[in-house]
Amino acid sequence: MELEKIPYPLTVCKVQTVTEVDLTKEFFFVGKTDEEVSLVCVTEEAPEGAIAREDGWRGFRIRGMMDFSMIGILARVSAVLAEKGIGIFVVSTFNTDYVLVKETEFERALAALEEDGYVVVE
Repeated sequence: MELEKIPYPLTVCKVQTVTEVDLTKEFFFVGKTDEEVSLVCVTEEAPEGAIAREDGWRGFRIRGMMDFSMIGILARVSAVLAEKGIGIFVVSTFNTDYVLVKETEFERALAALEEDGYVVVE
C-alpha cells in the first residue's frame, strides 16, 4: 500500500462558523457537528479568527480510492504508529484517509510505516 506525503505544514483549528473557511483553497477539510466546526488546513491559510488552533502537523494520505468494504487499513496504520508512541489525528473523506502526526514525529512515523511494508511517495 502506498502513502503519499502532503507537501505542506498543516494546522488543526476550531472556527466559529463555516463562513470563516475559504472554500477556494486547494487543500482543507471541514467537519461540522452540533458542538463545533473544525478545520484542517495549510498552516499559512489558517483563518485569523480561529477560536483555537494547533500548528505543527504534517500528513499523508493512503493513496488511491478505498472501497468501503476494505477493512482494517486505518487500524493497521494507527497500530504501527501507536507501537512507536506516535499520536495521530485522522481525517477521512469519501475516497481515502488522511493521517496527521506532529511535525517532529513525521519522518519517524514514515520510517516506521516503511519498515512495516508501506511505500511512501512524494
